Amino acid sequence: MRLSALAANQKKNLLTTTTKTMIRQAIIVSCGFFMNTILAQELPKIITSKINYLPDFSYAGYRFGESPIPEVNGKIINATDFGVKADDHLDDSKALLKAFKAANAVDGNVILQLPKGKIILSDILYIERSNFVLRGAGSDENGTEIYCPRPMMYLKDPESLAELREYLTTFDKRQREPENNVDLPFSQYAWSGGFIWTQVPGERVKSYLDKYEPEANVLAKVSSGKMGEFTINVSDVKNLKAGDIVELQLFNKEGENGEIIKDLYQGAKVKPGSHHWQFPKLPIVRQQVEILKISGSKITLKTPLTISIKPVYQAKLVEWKHLNEVGIEHLRFTFPDTPRVAHHVEPGNNGIFLTRLFNSWVKDVKITNADSGILGEEVSNVTVQDITSDGSHLAHYTVTLGGVHNVLVKNLKIYNKTVHPLSFNTFATKNVYQDCEIFADALLDQHSGANHQNLFDNITVHITPDKNNSYFLFGGGGAEYWKPSHGPFSTFWNLNVQVTNPDLAKPVLLYGMKDGAFARIIGVHGNAKFEIKYDVDPYIEFLNTPIEKIPSLYDYQLQRRLK
Repeated sequence: MRLSALAANQKKNLLTTTTKTMIRQAIIVSCGFFMNTILAQELPKIITSKINYLPDFSYAGYRFGESPIPEVNGKIINATDFGVKADDHLDDSKALLKAFKAANAVDGNVILQLPKGKIILSDILYIERSNFVLRGAGSDENGTEIYCPRPMMYLKDPESLAELREYLTTFDKRQREPENNVDLPFSQYAWSGGFIWTQVPGERVKSYLDKYEPEANVLAKVSSGKMGEFTINVSDVKNLKAGDIVELQLFNKEGENGEIIKDLYQGAKVKPGSHHWQFPKLPIVRQQVEILKISGSKITLKTPLTISIKPVYQAKLVEWKHLNEVGIEHLRFTFPDTPRVAHHVEPGNNGIFLTRLFNSWVKDVKITNADSGILGEEVSNVTVQDITSDGSHLAHYTVTLGGVHNVLVKNLKIYNKTVHPLSFNTFATKNVYQDCEIFADALLDQHSGANHQNLFDNITVHITPDKNNSYFLFGGGGAEYWKPSHGPFSTFWNLNVQVTNPDLAKPVLLYGMKDGAFARIIGVHGNAKFEIKYDVDPYIEFLNTPIEKIPSLYDYQLQRRLK
């Protein structure tokens, strides 16, 4: 009996071993098939197309994507040494202002270190120097919390928003919703301002009124250059050298039928709004650029041109005052869940306002119940990374990109409902949202104002279709006078759409854009089948197919460039 039992046991073990071997072989075959499928998958044709233009987005981010965000060493100023005391339920604003003043007086790299716990802030903290890092102890519950008990509308009016305030009253900018009995003036904080605010003192950030348009310090006149290339032809060069960071400005001096309007929109069947010609002193296209080489009448730039340049554009290189190597990291903002009155009437529960920055960053920041989490204007080559936006308050923006160039927003998670969750705004060019995820009321917004050549890269959205099995995903916000919603070659790459309770029997229609010129929509896929309605004249490829070989266009282009 013992021998029979032993034999049975051996047989059982043999069967088990055989079964395990078969399972392993099946897994290997399956994995091999999967890998072969990936290897066999063709690249999207637009990657090598000589007809359908695809911009190079790889220059976005801190130091053009060529260096990681640094772990800065330098003189550490502890906020606690100036009276900041966490978790004592008392306002820390005056102590924080003293700590900022001390940090600003330090030569070289300085880190202003905030303590763990809850700090109460009811004033604006301005970062006005380069080589400055504001560092908390982490964005989690055991880290640094900056609690702002009341919105910015109760603070003294910031001097740098005086022109905006005059613009709002001069043009009677109001939110009018008769059906809701709303007729209220716009807030100066609807798209500007933050409790942490970077600025160059005395420098205008955004144009609102012609009479305040300053005389720029012109460093060179620019006569020509080709879209996507790096060389420009110049004259009257003054005080320029390799390594300088300057602003390239292109103008419409010809009115409603200006040639730059036609070239900007590449002949697309869109109707440009009046702001394209009513402000001839305002540059309609701008890029912050690094000078690589000057050789006679030719200048080589670090980054490619977004549109070709002609003499009639009266283009020029001008001085651009800015801060370098500014970092905000490892902290969280919390705001009370104040009642929402109306759109554009936000009282100013805004976290961070970035202006006049180059080669800088924000990382590891959590923002709860903000009106706008992180706003940007007139910044270039900034990385905003590992950001969480949540809370029960309906926000206006999370991290928005307006008037900025080559900004990379990476790993932004949005859990709260937001009017414009991801938004490329006025004058935004060559910016990238990468690896972001929207969990509530997803919308991919392009907000008019001559924005062009921006990238939504490997984004995941969670949606619930309407009764017609369709969903408004592609937003085209902004005022009529700055339409169309975007210029040519804005790109959606490897967009992952997760549908709540999908009906696999019929496709979900993704729609919303009515006036976006020549978008590139490649690799829309998810847990359902999709159809796309997007005007005007989009290039659509790999519909209902993920792009396994190139999940991120930004990473792919960056790796190729750095080889």
